[in-house]
Amino acid sequence: MTLAANINRETVPKHIAIIMDGNGRWAQSQGQERLIGHHTGVESVREALKAAQEVGVKFLTLYAFSMENWNRPKKEVEGLMDLLVRTIAGEVDELDASNVRIHTIGDIDGLPNNCSDEMAAACERTRNNSGVNLVLALNYSAKWEILKGVKSIASEYAKGNINLDDITSEKIDQVLSTSGIPDPELIIRTSGEHRLSNFLLWQAAYAELHFTEVLWPDFKQDDFFRAILDYQSRERRFGKVSEQLGKDV
Repeated sequence: MTLAANINRETVPKHIAIIMDGNGRWAQSQGQERLIGHHTGVESVREALKAAQEVGVKFLTLYAFSMENWNRPKKEVEGLMDLLVRTIAGEVDELDASNVRIHTIGDIDGLPNNCSDEMAAACERTRNNSGVNLVLALNYSAKWEILKGVKSIASEYAKGNINLDDITSEKIDQVLSTSGIPDPELIIRTSGEHRLSNFLLWQAAYAELHFTEVLWPDFKQDDFFRAILDYQSRERRFGKVSEQLGKDV
């Protein structure tokens, strides 16, 4: 029996987010430049997307480029930007044909013009699709996102458009990059690191975390399925006790 066959389709996470880590280390272990790892990691993106489609995941968010990544060597950053443009341009026809809808979160305007233009075109091209929602976190920072949202709410309050009682969790949800996207139930991080690295900090409040030693270029569909099976083996209580689950309290 395959791993996918063991998954209970009724309790598959609606939204899975992945911190794709380990491209550089994978390349160095192969005696290659770090950019080779990023190129190879594109195939793992395809694997994760196919796996998500197979088991009925509705939202797949990939942490593709953080604001902190600008601090990497100039050659690597330029290579990543070039890879991003060429990958989106080369994949959008197939993604569209597969009914995938592309979204972006993060400071997209802070990307080079060719990158932001390519992403905008891909989002527009696929906006009517109803299959998996592929959310690309680009030039993203959770602290930046929260700060931007707080300033937006403060501006509304200063103008008298809202009062203090209007500032709720739901209001904060509305001003984040992920507005309209459900919070992730499962966050996967590859490469053996055990941290969120400024990723979806508000949205991850009740997410299950799955850490794997697998480096991102080696991440395959079965690794995705193992993460879901791990998720399904856990009891999600949301502050309750086991005896209360499934009961009115």
